Amino acid sequence: MQSFRFAGLHFLFLLVCLGCLPALGQDKVAISEDESSFTLNNGIVAATVSKRTGNLTSLVYKGLEMLDVGEGGSSGGYWEYDVSRSRHVTGITIDPNANGGERGEVSVKGISGDGQARGLAADIEMRYMLARGDTALYTYCIFSHPTNYPATSVGEARLCVKLNDSIFDWMTVDSNRNFRAITAYDWDHGTVLNLKEARRMNTGADQGGVEHKYDYTADQFDTRVWGWSSSAQKTGIWLINPSVEYLSGGPTKMELCAHRDCTFTDDETAPAAPCLLNYWRSSHYGGSVCNIAKGEAWTKVIGPFLIYCNSSGVNAANGDPHEVLWKDALERSDQESKAWPYDWVQGIDYPHQNERGIVDGRLIVNDPQAPDLQVSNLLVGLSAPAYVAPPAFFRFRNFNFGGSTNRYGANFGGPNAFRGFGFPRGPQTVDWQNDAKNYEFWVRGDADGNFSIPNVRPGRYTLHALADGVLGEYVLSNVTVRAGGTLNLGKLAWQPVRYGQQLWDIGVPNRTAEEFFKGNDYYHWGWYVQYARLFPNDVNYTVGKSDFRKDWFFEQVPHDEDLSDTNAFEDGRRTTWSIAFNLPQAPSGTAILRLAICGVGTRQLSVSVNDQPAGAVSNLVYNATIDRDGIEGAWSEHDVPFNASLMKAGTNVLKLTIPGGSLVSGVMYDYIRLELNSSKVFLSTRE
Repeated sequence: MQSFRFAGLHFLFLLVCLGCLPALGQDKVAISEDESSFTLNNGIVAATVSKRTGNLTSLVYKGLEMLDVGEGGSSGGYWEYDVSRSRHVTGITIDPNANGGERGEVSVKGISGDGQARGLAADIEMRYMLARGDTALYTYCIFSHPTNYPATSVGEARLCVKLNDSIFDWMTVDSNRNFRAITAYDWDHGTVLNLKEARRMNTGADQGGVEHKYDYTADQFDTRVWGWSSSAQKTGIWLINPSVEYLSGGPTKMELCAHRDCTFTDDETAPAAPCLLNYWRSSHYGGSVCNIAKGEAWTKVIGPFLIYCNSSGVNAANGDPHEVLWKDALERSDQESKAWPYDWVQGIDYPHQNERGIVDGRLIVNDPQAPDLQVSNLLVGLSAPAYVAPPAFFRFRNFNFGGSTNRYGANFGGPNAFRGFGFPRGPQTVDWQNDAKNYEFWVRGDADGNFSIPNVRPGRYTLHALADGVLGEYVLSNVTVRAGGTLNLGKLAWQPVRYGQQLWDIGVPNRTAEEFFKGNDYYHWGWYVQYARLFPNDVNYTVGKSDFRKDWFFEQVPHDEDLSDTNAFEDGRRTTWSIAFNLPQAPSGTAILRLAICGVGTRQLSVSVNDQPAGAVSNLVYNATIDRDGIEGAWSEHDVPFNASLMKAGTNVLKLTIPGGSLVSGVMYDYIRLELNSSKVFLSTRE
């Protein structure tokens, strides 16, 4: 492992003799090139980059080819956009001959020009860097839109690395998803279910189980390392994000990060390589927006992040090699986070540490209705001020789809992008939760509300704060960060919004449905099929008696009345959940039902009180969280005010109803609260 290099000289000499490390002085970086490619080599790692496409066509670690190097554009490692159709420039941006072999870097840049006939109207530069004695290849991508370029939109955007299927058999996303993966044979011989990415396994160790690639998504803020490893070779390969400033969607963004490639054919011998993905803009779980207007100057640097290779001498007899490799990758991730930003990045819009600022402060939550509230999981961040996005404008001629990992074809986007159910209608407001165009800076505060946000690019921001137990968010506008300085915001008073006296609540406001029944096991296909078996009479919750951890399912979905349906092909009937509660006396004024929603697959949700219509939520925006087996999609609050006279002294029943339809066309609640403003006369519903 890389940690061996920090041992004493005598131990290093012994390792060299045993062949564990290259001879001293032989791990310098060298760059060679021919007409078609660059190769960076330090004696441990050799990486080959295509000059035509910017793709990583080979990555050799200790003599092992780590990548799937089959024919065609679906192999190796590639950024989403293919620059081969644009005029492009290649070069060595860090020459190892000039620094004694300490590091080398190569660049492939596509020049869009006016962009009218070449897809994305932006210049795209891909860089790869290798350091002396290191086992990590750094990569980053610079997007630039000069003022003379037309309007454009960034579609699915990521790095995809397809791996050598003969080596890698073990996938690690987190402690819950850390196991031997299915094989390509298993996938090719599986039975297709309701989604083309989901198959029931008919062979292998997981026979009878379901493989769904979206079961391997994770929160990008908390999951900085993920990868594959080899049982036979005791070797691993990992993606490591040292920072999340260049990603989208803030600290609650779920994203796909690893899976076995999905082939959507009947070919029982089709390749299905292990994959690693690093998304910075996608349509997943509510998606994010990166639209650039005509004449707008815009640039964004994605990365640098690492493709890290490691190996272990541990075997099954004396330990778990996969666990050792993962822990080593986690340690490397910690080192990289402390080293961010990197001083070796030069010549682009990438401020170094002395050119960035720090923002400190303390948030003090004051909720008179919850005087004993202890703030936990405090998340504080800086984002660009909310703005109205320019219209979406997609061209697909220079997408590097890379084969079957991308679902979208030429009809995705275009003039009708973001229209109809599933996308916002009309002008779209972009904030921290769906912004991919700008940088964001988030940290986790302590139990006393203290926070310090380091390495912030200079600029004007809006500060946001979220915390478990607090409905809504704290917002402070016009936070100006200057290079080299520390901005101390002092004590910030956060009084959560309340419309009236709280009558009852269900769950914990934390932007996820994880606390509800089966929510801690969300990452498996088909809970929407199991719902009818688990709750044959639907959810009937009694305030003060029921336990939301056991009695409230984590997703309200149509009720499948065909209990023989195990493949989710059938539709379900409409589903009504009831909430019974007692009041000491008949209320007056206005009641407000506050619905915090973190997963949407339905168009609307209706509310009744004591079997009388009380209102509806009809502006729900699909975010694919249920069908993609997620737990926290784009979050929104929907308030339903109703006449408090619908309630009475004694037992009341509030009902939530979703329409029938596909089993994934439901809703996931983060939190539900009923409030009463007895002094406010009810006038009309707001939704």
